[in-house]
Amino acid sequence: MSHLSRAWRAAAPRRLPAPWRSPRPFSSASGPTAEKSVPYQRTLQGEGPASGEPSRPPPASAQVVVVGGGSLGCQTTYHLAKMGVSGVVLLERDRLTSGTTWHTAGLLWQLRPSDVEVELLAHTRDVVSRDLPAETGLHTGWVENGGLFIASNKQRLDEYKRLMSLGKVYGVESHVLSPSQTKDLYPLMNVGDLYGTLYVPKDGTMDPAGTCSTLARAATARGATIIENCPVTGIQVRTDDFGVKRVHAVETAHGTIQTPCVVNCAGVWARALGQLAGVHVPLVGMHHAYVVTERIEGIQNMPNVRDHDASVYLRLQGDALSVGGYESNPIFWEEVSEKFAFGLFDLDWDVFMQHIEGAVNRVPVLEKTGIKSTVCGPESFTADHKPLMGEAPEVRGFFLGCGFNSAGMMLGGGCGRELAHWIVHGRPEKDMYGYDIRQRFHHSLTDNNRWIRERSHESYAKNYSVVFPHDEPLAGRNVRKDPLHEELLRQGCVFQERHGWERPGWFSPGGAAPVLDYDYYGAYGRERHRDYTYNRLLGDEYTFDFPPHHDIIKNECLTCRNALALFDMSYFGKFYLVGPEATKAADWLFSADVSKAPGSTVYTCMLNQRGGVESDLTVSRISPGAPGSPLAPAFEGDGYYLAIGGAVAQHNWSHISTVLQDMKFQCKLLDCSEELGMMSIQGPLSRVVLQEVLDTDLSNEAFPFSTHRITTAAGCEVRAMRLSFVGEMGWELHVPRADCVKVYRAVMEAGARHGIANAGYRAIDSLSIEKGYRHWHADLRPDDTPLEAGLAFTCKLKSSIPFLGREAVEAQKAKGIFRRLVCFTTEQ
Repeated sequence: MSHLSRAWRAAAPRRLPAPWRSPRPFSSASGPTAEKSVPYQRTLQGEGPASGEPSRPPPASAQVVVVGGGSLGCQTTYHLAKMGVSGVVLLERDRLTSGTTWHTAGLLWQLRPSDVEVELLAHTRDVVSRDLPAETGLHTGWVENGGLFIASNKQRLDEYKRLMSLGKVYGVESHVLSPSQTKDLYPLMNVGDLYGTLYVPKDGTMDPAGTCSTLARAATARGATIIENCPVTGIQVRTDDFGVKRVHAVETAHGTIQTPCVVNCAGVWARALGQLAGVHVPLVGMHHAYVVTERIEGIQNMPNVRDHDASVYLRLQGDALSVGGYESNPIFWEEVSEKFAFGLFDLDWDVFMQHIEGAVNRVPVLEKTGIKSTVCGPESFTADHKPLMGEAPEVRGFFLGCGFNSAGMMLGGGCGRELAHWIVHGRPEKDMYGYDIRQRFHHSLTDNNRWIRERSHESYAKNYSVVFPHDEPLAGRNVRKDPLHEELLRQGCVFQERHGWERPGWFSPGGAAPVLDYDYYGAYGRERHRDYTYNRLLGDEYTFDFPPHHDIIKNECLTCRNALALFDMSYFGKFYLVGPEATKAADWLFSADVSKAPGSTVYTCMLNQRGGVESDLTVSRISPGAPGSPLAPAFEGDGYYLAIGGAVAQHNWSHISTVLQDMKFQCKLLDCSEELGMMSIQGPLSRVVLQEVLDTDLSNEAFPFSTHRITTAAGCEVRAMRLSFVGEMGWELHVPRADCVKVYRAVMEAGARHGIANAGYRAIDSLSIEKGYRHWHADLRPDDTPLEAGLAFTCKLKSSIPFLGREAVEAQKAKGIFRRLVCFTTEQ
């Protein structure tokens, strides 16, 4: 046994003054050690047969095979069985919980910044505290001791107040406490440096063995089969007559199971399992640790504590505490061992000691408290610190339920239910866009190891940071740059990152602010960037109030409103839907009637079966062009050009591809996003300026709104489209990549005497919201309908043409709507 203060003093000579600059070897390949112990009275390590034989023979076939017996695997199996799915098989290579679940801290905090996550957490809580005990008569190990969030500054307390407001909507009880009230609740806490706290009385902790064994019993009682000691050795994938890859069977060391559906709940090992099916699973393994103290007098029944500013949590462990957190220099698990089960790593005190300082400051009695055990095990982490869920884009029938960033226990119930609903009904019940593997990452990123590693590190290190509205990542940048990137960078463009793209955010009068290679915040012996202009500009905007650059963005808006502005929108998704049945597919996919004459452009939605809005986009009818042309491709049959916001382009691609496959339409979806740039010139003077550049008549009679044509600009062929997303007169120019700079310079030269200016997406957001224009997934989501969102005009309900979601929209129209998206104008 050692005291925390003694461990602190022992490590002090090796520790630099600032934790963010503590150097370490970049990674560790160290294996597990047997002498470490978790703080639970019961684990599942010694239960079941000790032989290498499976606990029961695998069946010849199954409707669904879940791989991985941790929290997510057990929850998904349980919810599939509860939904009435017969033939559900869970395969675990060792014992249930043996990978990462067995050593988890098991915390459950009910409040998160997302309404969907609040609902997911609420369901987990209901499952472990109410449903499972009622179904099985067993106690899962749930302890309701409450949770306490620590605020050391006003911004942090403001963030907590936002959480409290969201919680009220969903019935989550919470209270903002003063320092003195906090002291009354938690007498052992140092409150001298507190601004306030947020207390959630019904937060608590879960027991991994108790929860998973109870889930297993409830699932088997409903007909599910759970097989331990049965490692998966292969996934059989076959290509159907339409060229679509689909799951066919799961191979194990003890037999093959034919199945159309596999669910990858393998945690840290999910990447290796995905490779068996040709599926990219973008996650990394890291060491994640906590220490368990000796007995502390007076700690009994205290709430769990999250001190975000110290990046530390304190979990009640009976009459002791577990202390852990998120450090800036986590150790990557480079070589994930297939044999690893119920194992722990040696704790690296050089990495962990930064948490001790914060813990001792918050609960001073810890300075003289002994350490009973250390727990350092593997966990999987992702590029955006959110789980990977849903059907993989590479293979139909291969689902992911992994990468839970050390939150698999608390999110397990809600995500297990959503995943089961996904499998059974083809989509989740809730808006799982933020978790969906098909929506979040462009295919060029999911196998980019450097990008995954950098972004996963930054997400881990910033896990407890305040989430400000205009923050941007520093990791994994400059992966996808449009043809105007260097041109705009020289003019002071401050870029945002979306799906790997660098898109213009706003323009700084202070000159170039390039995004530099990721420096890991000085971790792993790397030198931090000095005089990093881009990082400084980001830091200036860490506020919930108007940022200091607000007036600069305001001027961009006013220039667009009073003269004209050029917006580089080249990161947009630019797809072609072409082929013999392209019109048939377009009629079904798009809520509006897009089957008009070539030269027309239609703003439309795409809906799901329940009538929810999956996308809003513009669809332009086109005529065949020359082979190999990105501006006007050659095709047989009909053709449509789709322009979609770049941040949701991957979502649109996945949705359209799935519908085309399910409906077996004879047409193709082509992606020309990289081959084309896109400039939007908007403002009352846009016609005057563009008339000098474009070789076509731009009058209302010759070029009406919602039309497009191919013309020339500065001697280059472009597609000009009269549209606006900012509420002013304007045109979009869709330009082959090689010609973008030439066309851009021609427009800027012609507009110079008319006061033209560059503008970015911060201005677009402001201008569009003033006009009441909708941003998909900012203003409306897949659980909102066109009627609720004020987009009924996009639905061809007066025609007899069937489209996806039509029946649901008609039923809602007949019944009436009970909520509506509205815009408010407020006085300053």
